[in-house]
Amino acid sequence: MASIFNALPGLEVPVGAISKNLKKMWTDTAASGGPAPSADSAKATQVNVVLHLGFQTTADDAAQQFQTAVRFSRRYPSRIVVLCPLTPEEDAGASEMKAKIYGECHLGKTKGDTRCIEFVMLSYSRAARQFLESQVSICLSTDLPLYYWAHRFSASAKLADYKFLLTRAKRVLLDSAIAPTDAMSYPWPNPKGLRDVVYSRLLPARQTIGQFLASYPATKLIEGLEKITVTRGEELAAEGRVLSGWLTRRLTACAAGEVKFATEPGEAGVLRVTFEYADPGRYFRWQGNLASGHALFECNFGAGVTRLPASISLLAPENALSEAMFC
Repeated sequence: MASIFNALPGLEVPVGAISKNLKKMWTDTAASGGPAPSADSAKATQVNVVLHLGFQTTADDAAQQFQTAVRFSRRYPSRIVVLCPLTPEEDAGASEMKAKIYGECHLGKTKGDTRCIEFVMLSYSRAARQFLESQVSICLSTDLPLYYWAHRFSASAKLADYKFLLTRAKRVLLDSAIAPTDAMSYPWPNPKGLRDVVYSRLLPARQTIGQFLASYPATKLIEGLEKITVTRGEELAAEGRVLSGWLTRRLTACAAGEVKFATEPGEAGVLRVTFEYADPGRYFRWQGNLASGHALFECNFGAGVTRLPASISLLAPENALSEAMFC
C-alpha cells in the first residue's frame, strides 16, 4: 500500500527548516509571476487546521481529503498541518520525522483579494511521536484559532493520546460514519467542542424538514403522536441515526409525550421520515432521494392533505467542514 505521505503533493524539506522553506516557496512563486501573498498581508490566513489521517486512511482517500481541505481554504484561508503517522508495517525500523510543504494562492474579485493556503505534511514513526507536539506548535500560527479534524482513526483510546490537540482545539471534528462506534460518546477532554460532520452535512435536510414543520403549530405536531421512524439506505446508516437523534431532540423540545423512535434499513440513497399518530387519518411523511435530488412532503394534521415537492442534497465535504467548525 502506498504511503499516505507520498500520496500527497508538495516539496519535501528538512523538518528543522519548514518556516524557512515556506518563505522561499512564496518568494519563488512571486518571482515566477504566480499568485503569492504580499509581505503586509500576513498571507490573509484565518484559521489553523490539523488534519489527522488515521491508520485506516488509504493513499486515494488521503488525496481526496487533501483536495477537500484545498477547497475549504479557498473560502477560509488556512494553515493546514497534515499528520501522516506511519502504519505498523511502515514503522518497522523507522525513527525519523519527514516534512513536506505546499501552497496555493487564489486571486479573488479584486486585485487585493488574495486567498492563500499553506500545507505542512508531517510523517512520523512511533519513535518520533514524542516530538510531534512541539513540531506541530512550531508549524501553527499562534494567534489564530485551531481546529482539529481526525479522519479514519482506528480507536478512540488511541486518538485520546493526542491530548495536546484535543484540549487546545476550538473544535474537534469527527465523522461518525467512519469513526469508531464509541467516538461520539467517548470522554474527550473538551466534549463541548466536539462536532459530528454527519450532522453538518445533513444541514439541507434538517433545514427543509424543520421549515416545513415550523409552519404548523407545535400542538398539531405532537397531539396523538406515537411513533417516528427514519428509514435509510445501508450507506446512509450514520445519516439516519443522526437525523433520528435530531428529531428526538426537536420533538422533546416541543413537549411531546411518550413517542417511540425507530431507525430502519430502506432503499439505497433514500432517507425517509414517518410520523404515526393514534388517529390513522393523521400522518406526516417526508422522503428525500439523494441520487435524483428530489424530495416530497406529505401530511395531514387534521386540516386536509398537503403534498409538496422539494429538493434534497447533502452539503459538499468542504461546506460540511465549515459548518462543523463555525456553527
